Amino acid sequence: MSAASFAAVFVALYVAHSVGDHWVQTSRQSADKGRPGWVGRLADARHVATLTATKAALLLPVASLLDLRLSVPGIVAGLGADAVTHWWADRRSTLAWLAKVTGKAEFYSLGTGAHPAHPCTANGAPAAHLGTGAYALDQSFHHLWLLIAALIIATV
Repeated sequence: MSAASFAAVFVALYVAHSVGDHWVQTSRQSADKGRPGWVGRLADARHVATLTATKAALLLPVASLLDLRLSVPGIVAGLGADAVTHWWADRRSTLAWLAKVTGKAEFYSLGTGAHPAHPCTANGAPAAHLGTGAYALDQSFHHLWLLIAALIIATV
């Protein structure tokens, strides 16, 4: 498979990830997917199911329009690897654990009241900010697996 095919697959997955993670995911899924027990596991599974469907819905027309010769086993394996790792990271406690064992716990808490330099206004109230370290680590973890998924899809 050519580098151009890999690039097209990656771009399709990247865009679909952003759409699925931010527009398709419901507020309830987002709020519940990190909860302990079956409530969290099922909310996360529903999120990953709609996210994976979004990725397939964008990837397949791109592959058809660009005449990419992708195999069904490659698509299933790539989207499957992406789905499993996305579910794992979105349980939240798992990604927090990974941040801790890799020395990124302080960055993980950036933008929250738990961070030693959390943003606050002059009167001590929480200040607006652009995001959190947890979100940045979450998205970069997903982007790594999008790259791996694209490699699988383009080469299997």
